[in-house]
Amino acid sequence: MDTTNRGTWWAIYRDPVLDRLEREVDVSNQTIKQAVAAYSTAVALVQEAQAGFFPTAGFGAGVTRGSGFGGGGGGSGAASTSSIGTGGVGTTSTGSGGGGGGGGGGGGAPITQYSIDGTIDWTPDVWGRIRRQVESQVAAAQVSAADLANARLSAQMTLAVDYFDMRAEDSLTDLLRETVVAYAAAYRIVHNQYLAGITALSSDVTARAQLENARAELIGVGVQRALFEHAIAVLTGRPPADLTLSPAPMTNRIPVVPPGLPSTLLQRRPDIAAAERQMQEENALIGVEVAAFYPDISLSVLGGFIGSPLSQLFTTANRVWSLGASASQTLFAGGARSAAVAAARATYDQSVANYRQVVLTAFQQVEDQLISLRILAEQARAEDTAVSATKRAVDVLFNQYMAGTVAYTSVTTEQTALLTAQQSALAVQQSRLVASVTLITALGGGWTTGALPRANQIGDMWGFLRP
Repeated sequence: MDTTNRGTWWAIYRDPVLDRLEREVDVSNQTIKQAVAAYSTAVALVQEAQAGFFPTAGFGAGVTRGSGFGGGGGGSGAASTSSIGTGGVGTTSTGSGGGGGGGGGGGGAPITQYSIDGTIDWTPDVWGRIRRQVESQVAAAQVSAADLANARLSAQMTLAVDYFDMRAEDSLTDLLRETVVAYAAAYRIVHNQYLAGITALSSDVTARAQLENARAELIGVGVQRALFEHAIAVLTGRPPADLTLSPAPMTNRIPVVPPGLPSTLLQRRPDIAAAERQMQEENALIGVEVAAFYPDISLSVLGGFIGSPLSQLFTTANRVWSLGASASQTLFAGGARSAAVAAARATYDQSVANYRQVVLTAFQQVEDQLISLRILAEQARAEDTAVSATKRAVDVLFNQYMAGTVAYTSVTTEQTALLTAQQSALAVQQSRLVASVTLITALGGGWTTGALPRANQIGDMWGFLRP
């Protein structure tokens, strides 16, 4: 496995058609495109979590116009209120005029007041809550990247299996065609002998029935082949009607795939990598819940101008500013936070058990395919021997029939046995190819954990994740 071209593991079969189809899978398969989009979403969530490291800045502007109010005795007063957007500044100004005697009241002129301000709010990550959130999202992005690799490997494996199954149907078609030709030649001989009165009607009928059964079986092979071809079309992102693959025999070459060391298997399988990063993600979330026990600390700064008229707004007299700090802590929550921590720890324990199960399943899959390949190789040798022996038996019995020493039913029985043996040999060859594909993918298909994006490569715009 380590000597194969990593990423193009199917090249070991030396089939140019398979190579072309596998490359199309990586470009056009819709399941892989879904996984790519999921990974992009995970990276965006990392960037969103990183935004918590930075302060937020706001800007606001406003204008307020208010009316004046007057009372008796020559006094006058005016009032106006002003409120501005972000940062929330409110002001009230009043004015009054002194004494005078006599008569009627009056009203002050309307006042227009302008304001503009900016605010900065920051919640420093004193207890590591944001850092742990970012760590969790980075691990989730790595999980998504491993899932993408696993989806790609699964699609490649499925295509290879479907391809070899289709080639097995092509080889079966060739076998049945040869069988029909052989049965037709035998039937002509038997039929001519029947017409000459040399053989019985039963022999003629038996030979004809055997020929027609073979023809019917040959026709039926086309259905299964078409299904495999349609499956390949969908895997390559095409409508089934748009792909036509020329028939070709199934390869007789089974590549030798050394499994390597068990320790390297843990670095080769994307599903194992995903389960491992899932543990890391859940472990970071425990830290997020623990940080909730500590008070939230926030800092704020406000600065701006408020006054009238607008032309004199930006003056020292109209300047306003404020600095603030606050801390808040929940004293009693009915055990909600302790329960949240317990739930996070339980979820982490679940991910640990899942990781161990994925590893065990990976080793099982490798061992299953190794034993399958070993036993199927032995079976293939036995099937080849059986086919050779049965061919010899058919020739002997047909010669004996021509000599009149055996009935034709003996020939048909042995011919049926030969076809069965040949079909079994093809099925074993097909199973060996499928087992080799499954073994290669069980070993990761040339993928390694080094293909995963590192933490400092996932949306790390400011270097917070760099070691």
